[in-house]
Amino acid sequence: MLRREGWTVNYKRIYRLWKREGLRVPRRKAKKRRLGSVSGGICRRRAERINHVWSIDFIFDRTINGRSVKILSLIDEYSRECIALEVSRRFTGDDLVALLVDVFAIRGIPAFIRSDNGPEFISRRVRDFLGRIDVGTSFIEPGSPWENGYVESFHSRFRDECLSCEAFSTLAEAQQVIGQWRSTYNHRRPHSSLSGLTPAEFATRCAASTPVAALLTSKRHNECDSVTQSLPS
Repeated sequence: MLRREGWTVNYKRIYRLWKREGLRVPRRKAKKRRLGSVSGGICRRRAERINHVWSIDFIFDRTINGRSVKILSLIDEYSRECIALEVSRRFTGDDLVALLVDVFAIRGIPAFIRSDNGPEFISRRVRDFLGRIDVGTSFIEPGSPWENGYVESFHSRFRDECLSCEAFSTLAEAQQVIGQWRSTYNHRRPHSSLSGLTPAEFATRCAASTPVAALLTSKRHNECDSVTQSLPS
């Protein structure tokens, strides 16, 4: 990140300063991901392109008055980009559909959405909406969060770099701070798995190289518009 900002530094100097200041992110033992293998009779899908597989899940925090804050994370598994990081006190199936409509209009429509079996994700309103625009659902096995590894990995960074460092006075403050962190994550934080690019840079590069996929997404977006207009409010 320092080199991207124009600093001339080497790894050893940064590591020495990092150690001297006591800065440390706990090391976790790497787990094998068996994406693409069969588990419990369900074939898991590995993302092959932008907007192929998105991951969605919730993470929780609290404001200083003790009230719960519910945060919905939506990740593109191929680019690692955080598509949405929505902060609220509560979410329903209707809230999720409204969010997806907005995201689809901006980003395009994915082929599959991976999630756990939470009540918001399996609600009839959400299943009907996704079914009518031909978005597949890929539910993980109950009690198996590692099957949603991309969003779990994102939540680990989100917790270490934002939620564990901030005390939110109000919901509005949480929304603002978390929104700023999402922007930093997408546009400033390089990923080794993306050859040192940020998620936004990688997504832009992929989109520029796949014009056919963009045309298909545009066609499905038009279908989404017609479906959402027919859904009951």
